[in-house]
Amino acid sequence: MQGSKLFVGNLNYSVTSEELAELFSNHGEVREAKVIEGKGFGFVEMGSQTEAEDAKQALNGTEFAGRSLNVDEARPPKSRDQRGGGGGGGGGYRRY
Repeated sequence: MQGSKLFVGNLNYSVTSEELAELFSNHGEVREAKVIEGKGFGFVEMGSQTEAEDAKQALNGTEFAGRSLNVDEARPPKSRDQRGGGGGGGGGYRRY
């Protein structure tokens, strides 16, 4: 594991950032916990890489608020130019 930030997936939509922080605080210092509302996932930043590894091992696959958690190391966000998609479109019509 490279860092101290964890991705937490398969969250119950009723879980709050405070509840997530409380759950992870049993495994070390929680610097920040954030639930992405309406998406069913969140992120937790632990005090150290070791604490993050411990929390991942302890909580991955465990049940919390009626759902089995998916805990893994957070990946850095992709930069905008790597997201793909694109192309704009001319649209409209041509005059001759």
